[in-house]
This record gives sequence, structure tokens and C-alpha cells, in this order.
Amino acid sequence: MRIALFSDIHANLPALEAVFDDMSGRSIDMVFCLGDLVGYAPWPNEVAAAIRSRRIPVIAGNYDEGVGLHSDDCGCAYKTEDDEARGAESIAFTNSVVTDETRAYLLGLPRHLRLTFQEGRTKEAVPFDLLMVHGSPRRINEYLFEDRPDRSFERMMDSAGADIMCFGHTHKPYHKALPYETDGTVRYRHAINIGSVGKPKDGDPRACYVVLELDAGASPIEMEEIGVEFVRVEYDVSKAARAIEESPLPNAFAAMLHDAS
Repeated sequence: MRIALFSDIHANLPALEAVFDDMSGRSIDMVFCLGDLVGYAPWPNEVAAAIRSRRIPVIAGNYDEGVGLHSDDCGCAYKTEDDEARGAESIAFTNSVVTDETRAYLLGLPRHLRLTFQEGRTKEAVPFDLLMVHGSPRRINEYLFEDRPDRSFERMMDSAGADIMCFGHTHKPYHKALPYETDGTVRYRHAINIGSVGKPKDGDPRACYVVLELDAGASPIEMEEIGVEFVRVEYDVSKAARAIEESPLPNAFAAMLHDAS
């Protein structure tokens, strides 16, 4: 089973189109989007339409929720007054250009998606759950950075009943394999940040998504390593940056695409 997961497009249509083109050349069984379709770039309606036309299951990101509610608050944690001011410009612009249809779609998105698998198709196989969230199981806008203590992830995933947890929001991809012992057997939970399609913040301007491969012959909770491929996709960053500069959005957002900050 090969599952593609992507998140944090942030209205960057050229990046999303490049990701879809890349996916089309791979053997993918299912595709899911973990939210934040809009904000920071000038194509919120086009991005929502592209995802809807492909019937991709989507969960809400904090930005989707803010725009869906026609709020002036995206739920983002800005570090400086300048960042906060630019953020206010972004959500005001997005609220001014989204159609009623797009807003209703964003407002109706679910918070979480869960898949339960029975690997191996035997009586002895242990079922496991894949939980998809935007920020965390607790809050849509909680930042789960890689340096968070493992014990925090373990408690969170145990409480949420998640054996594999996929999430976005930080725009910085990583995979943690978290061992735990039960009935004298060491098993693993997997925490996977799938990065960002349209606004990476890890120093690599290429779009990012994940292909998760689950072997039908073994349960990932019994494995330290599972198939997690972080796919980086080249796209026309300059085209996206120019469109931002030609819009009412702050030019700083264009620069951020180039340096992936």
C-alpha cells in the first residue's frame, strides 16, 4: 500500500501542479491532504478547485479554518511584529478573494482522518491506526517540531490511539520512530511531519510531500523502519514569486519562497 500525503500548499498553485505531475508518475494507491490550502499566495480558489476536482480527502488546517469562518485570525504563531503585520495582510487578502463556494468548502473540512489497517491478513496480525492531523491531535495549530521530547510524542499518540501519526503545520519534514514495550515485545510508533508543498521552511525551496509505503506482510508497529519517502519536487518558484509581487500581498512572501524560510 502506497499512500501519498501532502500539506500546507498555501495557495501556491505552481507548486501544487508540480506535485500532482510528480505523483502521476508513481504507483500511488491513495492520496490525502492535511490542510492549509490557502494563505500567503494569490491562488486560494484555484488550489481548492484543483484538489476538489481530484476528489482528494482533505482535513482542515488552521488557515482553512480561519478563512472558512471569515476570521481575521489564521491561528498562526508569528515571531515578530512585522511578521504579524504581514500575516494580517495575508488573511485580509485571502478573505477578500475567496469565493463563497471555496469558503463553504473550507468550513466543512473535518479536523482529523483515521485509517485502521489489518496488516498480514492473518489472525495473529496486529491492527494499527494511521491518524492524520494538521497540527496535532489536540490543537489544529499546535507546532510539533522535531526537537520536541520523544516522551511528549509518545503520550500524545498513546492518548490519540495512533500507531502512525502524519501531520504538517511546521513546514519542516521529519520522521521519528518511537519504541515502546508491551507484553515484553518492543514495538514502534511513527511520527511523520510531511513538510510543505507551497511554503517550505527547511531551507529547501522545492515542494515537499511524502509517500508512505506499508508492507502487506508486516505490521509497521513491529518495525523500526517503514517506507517513508520525502519527495522533493522542483517547480517554477520565480513564477509564484512574481505573482505574489504583482498582487496586494507583501513582497516578503515572494522572497520567502526563494530562501524557504
